[in-house]
Amino acid sequence: MNGTTVLPFRDGSSPNPRNNARSPPAETLEDSAAPKPVPAADRLIVGVDFGTTYSGVAAVYTSTPDDVDVIKTWPGGNGITSDKVPTEIAYEIPPAEGTTLPPHLASPSLSPPISSVGGKPSPETIIKWGFQFKPEDSRLRCIKLFLDRNQKLPHFVSPLETAAQLRKYDRNVMDAVSDYLTQLYKHTMDTLTRRYGESFMAITKVEFVLTVPAVWSDAAKNATLHAAERAGMGNRHDLRLISEPEAAAVYTLKAIQPNHLKVGDNFIVCDAGGGTVDLISYKIIQISPLRVEESAVGTGGLCGSAFLNYRFEDHVRSRIGAERYDNMKEKKPKTWQMGLRTFEEFVKRNFNEEQHQEVNVPFPGLPDDEEAGLESGFLVMTAEQVKEIFEPVVKEVCDLVQGQVDKIRQKDGIVSGIVLVGGFGQSNYLYNKLKTHFNSAAPPPYTERPTHAVATNNNQSVEVMQPMYAWTAVVRGAVLRGLEGSMVVSRRSRWHYGTSYATVFDEERHPVSDRYWSPLWERWMVSDRMQWHIAKGEQVTERKAVSFHYTRNFRPGQSLVIEDDLIGCDADVAPDAYKKGLINVCTLTTDLNAVPKSLFTRLTTTKGIEFDNLDFTLDMTIDSASLIFELKVDGVRYGKVTAKFH
Repeated sequence: MNGTTVLPFRDGSSPNPRNNARSPPAETLEDSAAPKPVPAADRLIVGVDFGTTYSGVAAVYTSTPDDVDVIKTWPGGNGITSDKVPTEIAYEIPPAEGTTLPPHLASPSLSPPISSVGGKPSPETIIKWGFQFKPEDSRLRCIKLFLDRNQKLPHFVSPLETAAQLRKYDRNVMDAVSDYLTQLYKHTMDTLTRRYGESFMAITKVEFVLTVPAVWSDAAKNATLHAAERAGMGNRHDLRLISEPEAAAVYTLKAIQPNHLKVGDNFIVCDAGGGTVDLISYKIIQISPLRVEESAVGTGGLCGSAFLNYRFEDHVRSRIGAERYDNMKEKKPKTWQMGLRTFEEFVKRNFNEEQHQEVNVPFPGLPDDEEAGLESGFLVMTAEQVKEIFEPVVKEVCDLVQGQVDKIRQKDGIVSGIVLVGGFGQSNYLYNKLKTHFNSAAPPPYTERPTHAVATNNNQSVEVMQPMYAWTAVVRGAVLRGLEGSMVVSRRSRWHYGTSYATVFDEERHPVSDRYWSPLWERWMVSDRMQWHIAKGEQVTERKAVSFHYTRNFRPGQSLVIEDDLIGCDADVAPDAYKKGLINVCTLTTDLNAVPKSLFTRLTTTKGIEFDNLDFTLDMTIDSASLIFELKVDGVRYGKVTAKFH
């Protein structure tokens, strides 16, 4: 795929029409391809799983690598331990001086007032987060989903309501995410200081590894880095990202006994969380030390367990009537919260249609109503009614897993196991449905010449596994990634990646309407042809860079700082020319001033116009969750490259 691009230049006589309409960049990512410092012997590795509905933190000291510590106590938790904290945040303006704070705002665990965010002045504001809310309190939920504009929002997340809440306190989405991560960071550092002591923390380097969804855009990953940097988690060059299902795979595959793994086995990791479900597949290529490669392009969808909550709400509303339901939520919020908590903590995780003929959900204070199924303060739900809540969401998860299985089997691969992790991954109902789905295949069709592929693939049972600590598998894997490095040898590109270029007009290949006259080259040219350097699904490795080859021309005195767009395409077949629907991943700004003038070639047109020509490459490497760029001329690195993500 690394073919040489033909004449990808921009000169004064041949502007690229698409560049004039380029949307302004959102963030800037400095070139992070510089050699990384050798890690110190003693470090604290902190993994942060910033989730849609819940977030988790784990840490490990490098001298005691088996002692992974998951943070379980949180502000507002009233002493109750939890492996994760709700990804919820709210702002409140304190009352005027001389007045008394209400009890829920007087808590010492609340964040102190802040007077500015992102450099913008704002009224002094108190931040509440995580467990610090009363049931009836308004708050921002699922703010993580707003970081990726390429992903659809679930029906229960209102962009208008979120924008209104943010505008009231002079915040935007990036501010809210940064503020939440700041609270997570402060609590993490306080917890670690209590455990290890101030003197230890003062001399020990702390490194953060953050997780992001596998299907996120590069811009969303960059935004996550920027928010984490603002939160105090370190310079973006020191921060590391890992995709959520890859982090889960790092933990779960290491937890599986080595004698259960064989070279050539494929495992599908299904990270089923609150808002999203992420999937990734790995093929074992080495047992000791464990090394894997991605065997199918990662996929995902909005079908997490939060959708069960909203389907439960709809069910309760239809059973007891809209008026009684609205009155309960408004005037008896604790009654509603008790029922929702029972569904959340018991029904979602433990429901098993073979064991539970009916489920009793408490709604204390609601009068008996035989027709609605209310009896002694309980709403009686039959197994069929619970299944109706689960079924559409579980079917979406099964379809996503089936898609990964199909991709592997299309290449004659054998799927040895499906690993369920995440909060929703703990569900008995989801586990049993997947187990039934992948272990009830019909016998293979009769054939006179059976092949190995037919014998194994058509009737192959697939083991479904729920490892211990399924809810914290992602954050535990993030810590292991920071501790041991990557076990993933190669990955599959989620998109086609390419650049546009100009080339000589060819009447057999190019429309006449696309041509333009170049005074510099003294010939007809066409622009916006696409050179795809990486194909969707292609194997890429961190050690092997992909080179984008360029020829650029400069008139005397012209700036040597140039811009190029990195274009993405998520279609299966990428087009030959730029067109609407392609994704502008980022704008690469390359400074060629550091390149020795002797490497430029002086050329002269027939009309005596002189210009300098330079051949160079931009090298791109892809790791678990980021892109890294560098400039090279004749194999030697020069200058710097910045990437402004859109």
